[in-house]
Amino acid sequence: MEKIREQLQVRKERAVLVGVVLKKNEGRKGDNLAELAALAETAGATVVDRFIQKMVRPTPGTYIGSGKAEMLRDRIVHFNADVAIFDNDLSPGQIRELEKILNAKVLDRSELILDIFATRAQTRQAKLQVELAQLQYTYPRLARMWSHLDTVTGAAGAGAAGATGGIGTRGTGEKQLEIDRRLVSKRITELKRELVEIDDRKKREIASRKDMFKICLVGYTNAGKSTLMNALTDAGVFVEDRLFATLDTRTRKWTIETGDDVLLSDTVGFVNHLPHHLVASFKATLEETTNADLLLHVVDASSENLFEQMASVKAVLQQIGCGRKETLVLLNKADVIRSQAMVESAQTIHPEAICISARTGMNLDIVAKRVLALYRGKEIHVRVEGSAGDGRLQSFLRSHGRIVREEYTDSNVLLEAQLTADEFTALKKLAPGAVEVMED
Repeated sequence: MEKIREQLQVRKERAVLVGVVLKKNEGRKGDNLAELAALAETAGATVVDRFIQKMVRPTPGTYIGSGKAEMLRDRIVHFNADVAIFDNDLSPGQIRELEKILNAKVLDRSELILDIFATRAQTRQAKLQVELAQLQYTYPRLARMWSHLDTVTGAAGAGAAGATGGIGTRGTGEKQLEIDRRLVSKRITELKRELVEIDDRKKREIASRKDMFKICLVGYTNAGKSTLMNALTDAGVFVEDRLFATLDTRTRKWTIETGDDVLLSDTVGFVNHLPHHLVASFKATLEETTNADLLLHVVDASSENLFEQMASVKAVLQQIGCGRKETLVLLNKADVIRSQAMVESAQTIHPEAICISARTGMNLDIVAKRVLALYRGKEIHVRVEGSAGDGRLQSFLRSHGRIVREEYTDSNVLLEAQLTADEFTALKKLAPGAVEVMED
């Protein structure tokens, strides 16, 4: 059995996809295993068969029941498959029982996503985050997923095996499970410590941008966020037509209009039932989202699961505390829309949504105008009158604000400018009593 689970990755393996459709979900439209197939192919597997079982409720022992498990075994043998991938989260006991019956490796949805993240991680931060998520997923499963839990016997143990212990290992010995758990627990502690340091650096980095208007791209994986990032900022972010093409946040300056610069960040894509360990591990990466002034929710308008994907993104945003943040919906891939009716329904629910194509540049000018309006709507219109010789005051307004009126009278200068809330606070400290807020 241990040979089956020596390698958790599914690269270059033949996979049978397994899904359970509960009775309460029977009326749901769409291919129940379409997303799982995309995930499996992203991980490098070749999908050779799909096995869907309708049930009232899952079976505790094998999830799909022993009879269906034997049918699944026959399919695995027929298609010469190496792995069965379940579109559900399985318990450790269920995985072990299924592997006994199937004589093949069994992965659940969370394990598959973790494997994809492991192959996509490029930076040290991403690698640490993925490793932490994998270990946190594995830790409670050690007792039931592995069969190498024999006692490591000391020199006082019985038979020839006891002679392998040597000085310092005399006694009743220690189970391999306990050794594994201690090592995993120690590594989890080390990873958390390193990620806390990264998180602190990230917070300091974000705090240094407090005077800038911050926008974050969020959305389902493969919705086109990185393509949009490149179209708006020439960022050169890696783009690939696969799920989770990038895991690292990239932040670039976006000049919406001359004199109006904002910061635009691209984030890791979300997916349905994203493992909570990953959300927790990627806290530092998602820090850009929690500190953004505006979210651009990029939606794949060509997807048949448009509404389900939007709901999944909203669920993750709620989970990280961004559910109430101001959001502008962008219906991307409008040049390849399959269902105009579905897009019109989305626009009915989100009347402010904009149909765009990041690939062709369609309506990106409209996005810029809408973002500029939202950006300026958060600005404060001020009127400042001071000495024409006060270079410090004028320098502050010209470097931080957007001058909308300038008038010189004798030795005085009158300036009207648009400022952010933070800039307005700094200006009041610089010129107390000289600042007047104008009504637009």
